[in-house]
Amino acid sequence: MSAEDRRFDVLRAIVADYVATHEPVGSKALVDRHHLQVSPATIRNDMAVLEDEGYIAQPHTSAGRIPTDKGYRLFVDRLSQVKPLSVGERRAIQTFLEAGVDLDDVLRRSVRLLAQLTRQVAVVQYPNLTRSVVRHVEVVSLTPTRLLLVVITDTGRVEQRVVELEQPVDDDAVIGLRSLLGMHVTGRRFADAAEGLRALAGNAEPESKATVSAAVSGLLDALV
Repeated sequence: MSAEDRRFDVLRAIVADYVATHEPVGSKALVDRHHLQVSPATIRNDMAVLEDEGYIAQPHTSAGRIPTDKGYRLFVDRLSQVKPLSVGERRAIQTFLEAGVDLDDVLRRSVRLLAQLTRQVAVVQYPNLTRSVVRHVEVVSLTPTRLLLVVITDTGRVEQRVVELEQPVDDDAVIGLRSLLGMHVTGRRFADAAEGLRALAGNAEPESKATVSAAVSGLLDALV
């Protein structure tokens, strides 16, 4: 076994003990709990190297060591065996997530499921929508009086809204509306895009004002 592999075994033992006890781990505890097949002096030397390299840290003088973020990252990257999910577990997870009604609900279900499976606190963080940029706007005609608006952001988020129209529109009108909306929002941050849409609704031609206003209202709902 190389020195690097041996030090990783020491790091893995520290991670396991710290996760289990939430207490800093000392060299004596590693000797007593783990069969590392090296002397206590070697373990202390390996811990010193791991600390110098930033994988573990000493929270205060005379305490044991705890893993750092860098140490956890190395531990995860070098996991060689991951227990596969059983057929029943896969089916249960799939059923649980498929019951989500929208993206928000799926994320809520995912974080709740993760917490239940790991028995740890789970947190989900959305991309910062105030900094998100509109990458593309699509307008799809579902029926002559119903449109599907799709907004795709630079973070990969997708928002969809169905808009009901007072008057039917043909394919040419849908193409023109797609171009008009895209010109006012594509490449702009959400807040700027919303301002552009409000201006667009106020300046629309009389014959298309109702359609444009309905589309703008749907997009504003997606953006704001």
